[in-house]
Amino acid sequence: MRNVVVTGGSRGLGLGIVRTLAAQGDRVVAVARRPGEALERAMAEPGAGEIRFVAADLGEIDALPDLARRLRRDVGPVYGLVNNAGLGTEGLLATMPNEHIEALIRVNTLAPIVLTKYVVRQMMADGGGRIVNLSSIIASTGYNALSVYAATKASLTGFTKSLAREVGRLGITVNAVAPGFIDTEMTGGLAEEDRARIAGRSALKRLAEVQDVANAVAYLLGEGGRNVTGTVLTVDAGSTA
Repeated sequence: MRNVVVTGGSRGLGLGIVRTLAAQGDRVVAVARRPGEALERAMAEPGAGEIRFVAADLGEIDALPDLARRLRRDVGPVYGLVNNAGLGTEGLLATMPNEHIEALIRVNTLAPIVLTKYVVRQMMADGGGRIVNLSSIIASTGYNALSVYAATKASLTGFTKSLAREVGRLGITVNAVAPGFIDTEMTGGLAEEDRARIAGRSALKRLAEVQDVANAVAYLLGEGGRNVTGTVLTVDAGSTA
């Protein structure tokens, strides 16, 4: 059984990824500050597969090396790391408090890089593994009041492509998935007319769903993705087509 770690796995997109991977037979470790009711229900569902929870605040960068060690000790070799956790804080750059800017960069960029550093060391010693970073179409299209968020997600694209070259010869793939607007708590604040406008701009005239993104992550972690690395897989119902 493969061990896959999903950060931010207690709700929304992360929970969708956790459920999908567990259902296909992986032992999935959801990492978040607290489990939450949705994850607890998923863990208790008959036939849900093996889902575990590890508490960690990914904003505490100095604690990430210990998190990687705990995962290794308690679960075993990590086959897949899905860097999903992130903040979606909105705000115009000119008026956004510096502490909000710093928090976005710390959680969305610095945390996945540092956690990957320590997990990929283990993968290198084990002779292989898969890393999937959750980016966003906002990284390439931009969006009003999301400039800092866009910067953090764009940074993951460069990180993905360069790390893929660093570790490819060791049997490790590194990819990113860039969702469009999907139905999660982070997009729940959009007005109905905004959602309709975004859907209307897509080639398929609809929004992508959590399951679509989870399926893309499962593909990159599975046999079909064994020769896919250094790429960004867009899941947006054709919004950027």
